[in-house]
Amino acid sequence: MELSNIIAGLWRQPEWNLEGAALAAWTREVLDLGVDTVDLADIYGGYTVEESFGAALGADPGLRRELKLITKCNIKLVSERRPAHRRHGYDSSCAHIVDSAERSLKALGTDHVELLLLHRQDPLMDPDEVAAAFSSLEASGKVLDFGVSNFTPSCLDALQSRLERPLVTNQVEASVLHLEPFVDGTLDQALARRFRPMAWSPLGGGRLFAGDGEQEVRVRAAMARVADELGESVDTVAYAFLLRHPSRLRPITGTGRLDRIASAVRAAEVTLSRDQWFDLWTASTGAPLP
Repeated sequence: MELSNIIAGLWRQPEWNLEGAALAAWTREVLDLGVDTVDLADIYGGYTVEESFGAALGADPGLRRELKLITKCNIKLVSERRPAHRRHGYDSSCAHIVDSAERSLKALGTDHVELLLLHRQDPLMDPDEVAAAFSSLEASGKVLDFGVSNFTPSCLDALQSRLERPLVTNQVEASVLHLEPFVDGTLDQALARRFRPMAWSPLGGGRLFAGDGEQEVRVRAAMARVADELGESVDTVAYAFLLRHPSRLRPITGTGRLDRIASAVRAAEVTLSRDQWFDLWTASTGAPLP
């Protein structure tokens, strides 16, 4: 399965004032930009975003055939929509994964999703139980592929040891302000296993533009210089920084603004030189290379 280089994330969808036909129209415009992959999770919007997006798909039934849907499970939030949840926790049991996936399908009004991720690393995860859940969902055609989110390399390896099919991604926080995946083995593992990871919060949660800490100020100045050299916007440079890595990270946008999504898409056509890339790296770390 080939996903788009940029993924439209709907985590903040409740803030966009887009519902039903308006959200469907927005999705059509995102498709026109070349983004055919949408990132969701059962918990987004307090268990409301999947249902909202399902209503958008219902308003424009042809959309579903053109989209690839990602959703996530295993975080349990206390919510009136999930009265059985007594506390915030994680649940990677077979029963919970299967039940969550089936709830997601019902909310989205579809018979399958292209990709299901375990949302968070669960200290009580039994890889054999997860494997049983994945096998059941695959056999029924309800999920086509599986991956993880926020997993360490060792936890991903433990799960993969029980699976017949390879996990296809690890969705992690990564940006020019958050370099840990570049040095903690996460992206090395993606290269070794030949899967493309995904990057959430690729603009540092907005800190690239509004943060006033020393790191943000340094990075913003370095990005402005590189953007001027390339004749591109600063946010395009931020996405290009991630796309430059050989693991071919797929950034996930978190905005309803189509111009911002277009800037992200534009980054696929921009290649930072090594000098430019390391200028941003050292601006982020605040130290020269060893």
